[in-house]
Amino acid sequence: MRKSKSTVKISVYYPALALGLAGLLAGCQPQDKAGCRPDPAASAPAAPIRLERLERPFFQIKNAAEGLQFMQAHPAVARYYLQVGQAPSPQALAGSLAQLATTPELQKLGRETEAAFPDSAALRRSLGTMFGKVKYYFPAFKTPPVTATYVSGLLGKDIFVNDSLLVLSLDWFAGPKASYRPDLPGYMLRRYRPENLLPTLATAVAGKYVPRRPTVAPSVLDEMISQGKRLYFAGRMLPCTPDSLLMGYTRKELVGLEANEAKVWGHFLEKNILYATTPFLIQKYVAERPNVPEIDATCPGRVGQWMGLQIIRKYMAEHADVSLAQLMAEKNSQRILDQSHYRPKKQ
Repeated sequence: MRKSKSTVKISVYYPALALGLAGLLAGCQPQDKAGCRPDPAASAPAAPIRLERLERPFFQIKNAAEGLQFMQAHPAVARYYLQVGQAPSPQALAGSLAQLATTPELQKLGRETEAAFPDSAALRRSLGTMFGKVKYYFPAFKTPPVTATYVSGLLGKDIFVNDSLLVLSLDWFAGPKASYRPDLPGYMLRRYRPENLLPTLATAVAGKYVPRRPTVAPSVLDEMISQGKRLYFAGRMLPCTPDSLLMGYTRKELVGLEANEAKVWGHFLEKNILYATTPFLIQKYVAERPNVPEIDATCPGRVGQWMGLQIIRKYMAEHADVSLAQLMAEKNSQRILDQSHYRPKKQ
């Protein structure tokens, strides 16, 4: 975590909380294109959402007894998010919660987070609309029965979601004016602003519908298509969210990629990258990286994800009869590429 003026040592019993507290105390846009993407789920009813702003009762905790009361009042959060089962005892975890809640630095971050996300009703509506669309495309989908926001001290995950619980750690997304920010390099840190919350959540939910990796080592193409599916899914759930937010790119980076799409694709073909299975090449072209100088000094990292999204969009444009569920379930990356007829033209 960045930007700290002091270091305070506090003994806590729960490892994850200890890590987050130590980090806190020690270190502690306009749309790209006019309009929105087509939205077949425009008429889908919003999912009912009961949003709990848990950071508010959390900061009322003054001692271990009140920490226990907090966990008892929110059993799903205690079980899945705080992982009470992994603590030496519920009392130890309750003591750690009390130490966190009474830490002035975290309290300050809590106030800044509240200022960044003041409108609970708007957030609830946005979540309901998004989950309503997921339900439209995947009728078996069930909205997590417990949906909560929290100020985590930037420990653990930015978003936790399973079938029983959704926790949005809003302090991760409080933005550049917050006193403490995730301890990430700048090219990743810029993806943690209020407007990035829903795209990050949609991409996380998409993982539920992407088939697990094959037992054989995945290729660069496999990873490109897998990540492209996640981004395409997020774009369907958030049809008015620009690609810059879906990808976490600057407008300049996105314009550069769009103008040089054929060059980028040509690099993958000429260097025989698509079918490589070495983790080094997957990291270089698909995973986190500030840029990809092998293509161009201005080419942003994760370019393979962006390329995967373009292939998926072309595939879906060529196959209007393929549903989103069928796309996500397709395991053969080569089939998607071949049937997309993806051939970007030089501009």
